Amino acid sequence: MAEFTIDCLGEACPVPLMKVQKQIEKMAAGDVLIAQIDHSCAMKNVPEWARNQGYNVEIEEVDDGEWEIVVEKTK
Repeated sequence: MAEFTIDCLGEACPVPLMKVQKQIEKMAAGDVLIAQIDHSCAMKNVPEWARNQGYNVEIEEVDDGEWEIVVEKTK
């Protein structure tokens, strides 16, 4: 199991979602992606997309208005 981190701080939709999708494609099942996000639109879209794909998602607020979205690729 590998862990990847992408920095999407300061980027508005749809850039964070596109970055997450691109990185997930390269990952193997069981790998984990941590997306650092500070845009509320991406905060909604990224977890929603990941859950629709059947991936496990956890959200952690690391600072005021800054989150880490942890996506585990399950398949």
